[in-house]
Amino acid sequence: MPILDKCESEQVSNNYSWTPSKLISRLGAEINDARSICFWAYRNRIPIFCPALTDGSIGDMLYFHSYRRGGLKLDIVEDLRHLNTMAVKSVRTGVLILGGGVVKHHINNANLMRNGSDFTVYVNTGQEFDGSDSGARPDEAVSWGKIKADCKAVKVCADASLVFPLLVAKTFAAHVRKKKPLMNDVQSTREQSRNAEPTSKIEQKRI
Repeated sequence: MPILDKCESEQVSNNYSWTPSKLISRLGAEINDARSICFWAYRNRIPIFCPALTDGSIGDMLYFHSYRRGGLKLDIVEDLRHLNTMAVKSVRTGVLILGGGVVKHHINNANLMRNGSDFTVYVNTGQEFDGSDSGARPDEAVSWGKIKADCKAVKVCADASLVFPLLVAKTFAAHVRKKKPLMNDVQSTREQSRNAEPTSKIEQKRI
């Protein structure tokens, strides 16, 4: 609640327009916890768009806060313009969608504004027979113009929480790790070097 109080005060005093992505960025700044995705997104100025922000515990807090003070407003359209404009102005776009529903439809729809994404990967357990947006295959999005016809698109039928860490480990993380070792790697290397005694010293001790 105190964070929402601050946001409302800034809205009133500075005529500041809050959006879901701006609120999430503020939460990342206030959390100040390296274990948080929102924290790192804030630190690296990466916007997190959430069109269904009110569908969850944050929505509950906004509801309670509206009775307490009643002035905080979130502009969803401003975020929509931001996301769609990012897609339109991008030379190429790649889409990695974990799960389905609002997230899947929202990002695909943004790419519709630029005649489709160039690379697309779905990771979810949805199936076509249930008629849901989550279950739709990439070729369905191609028919709408959300994915380019010549796009390299694939759907992985699996639990995203299990598969995504494996994908990261074998792709992004492996590439970054070669350029800049992780802190754990550096520490383990130092510990190994400290524990490993020179052969000459070991032989001297034996003598």
